[in-house]
Parts: sequence; C-alpha cells; structure tokens
Amino acid sequence: MVPKVVINCDMGEGYGNWKMGPDEELMALTDQANIACGFHAGDPTTMMKTVRLAKKHGVVVGAHPGLPDKEGFGRRLMDIPPEDLYCQMLYQVGSLKAMLDVEGVPLNHIKPHGKLYRMIKDDPEVGHACFRAIKTFNVPFVGLPGTAHEELCKEYGVDFHPEFFPDLWYDDMGQTVPILTAGRVPQDQIRPKMDKIIATQQVTSIKGNEATVPFAGRSFTCCVHSDLPGALECIKHVRNAIDEAAASKSAS
Repeated sequence: MVPKVVINCDMGEGYGNWKMGPDEELMALTDQANIACGFHAGDPTTMMKTVRLAKKHGVVVGAHPGLPDKEGFGRRLMDIPPEDLYCQMLYQVGSLKAMLDVEGVPLNHIKPHGKLYRMIKDDPEVGHACFRAIKTFNVPFVGLPGTAHEELCKEYGVDFHPEFFPDLWYDDMGQTVPILTAGRVPQDQIRPKMDKIIATQQVTSIKGNEATVPFAGRSFTCCVHSDLPGALECIKHVRNAIDEAAASKSAS
C-alpha cells in the first residue's frame, strides 16, 4: 500500500524589505503552507501577503511559530520559562488566525519552527507548556513520529500528522539530525530519498545504514525549507516523486 504523501513548505520567512525564500514559485508546488508568525521570522505585512498568496493558490495554511530570535532564525537554544512559551505560542498562532479569519481561510495545522520544534520534543516542561496553547486551536499538530510530539498529541487530544524531511539527514534510529549539526542533504539525493521513503518508509542514514522512519504505514507530509539554497529545485524533486508514485498506484 502506497501511503498518501503531501508537501508542506515553510513560508513568509522574510522581514520588512528582506526576502527569504521564493515563496511565489514554491506556493504553486506545495499542498500546505506553514506561515512564520513574526518571532523567528516574518512580520504582520509579510504574514498577510503570504496568507493571500496561499489563498490565491488554494493551499491550506498552518501556523509556524518559533522562538523570538530573528538573528539566529529560531535555530538557537533559548532559556525561556515554560509559561512564557505558552503565552508566546498563543500570541503567534492567534495573530495568524486573526489574519486567516479576515481572509476567510481556516487554520489547518500548527507546526513549530526550528529549535522550538525540537524543544517541544526533548523537554517535557516545554512540551506541556506549548501543548496547553496548541490544544486551544483545535487543529492537527505536524511533528516527528515516534517521539514526544506524538505522545503529547495523544495526551492532549490533538490530531497528529507525521512529518518527513527530504532535505535533512536521518540517524540510525529513523530520527532527524539537526541541520546546524549535519547540514542539508545534497540535491542529487533528494529524489532517490523520496522514492525510497514512499515505497519502503526507510531512509539511508547519515552513517550509511538503513533506518526505518516510524510512520507505521501511515500517510505523511514532507517538509521543504524555503530558506535553504535550492529550495525550488528541492520541492520539484519532492513533487515529482509524489506525483509519479500516485500515478503508478492509480494505474495498478
């Protein structure tokens, strides 16, 4: 059984006159837009422009909250009290939801950014603080399967959508290696990686071993980082792999 696979893309990560990724081109190729909420990147005008761009293309929108660290792009560890993180999560997602409400677009999901994504997984106090806020919005959470992300979703009654990262390395346990530690996967390895994960739910780890990602046969969403060089080339590899697998399934 070939699982249903979709693409999510982190967008709206510019700030003021500074532009990050090729959002206009990426939006036409993605299924889900994760819009930065002003902390690790983005600002109110950029958020609204990205909401309207997603609406134009019929792409569903999720919130992409992060740590208050534009200089480090939300990828540095910060010592923030759990109660502050709870308030920050409400603030960021609530701000985006207000813009979505004005445009008549529903909030589809929540997917934290960068270091916050990992802190929720690795630090129980952070995880519970953030999920107290996340459950308020009654939308799915996008996260890493087989981790505290999934356990917290069960505990708080939040739908869990497992995520795969075509442009990041995986370890021998089928979990991602931080981009600041290992860098990104070369472009010429993206398509073979996608073909393998769709067909077998396995990846070749950073050490060259075969590793199973714990999707357990479920459908999943693939993240493309708009801020990385070659984002447009990457999403084309991912899109082609998904579309060709779906076409093959339909023909069989």
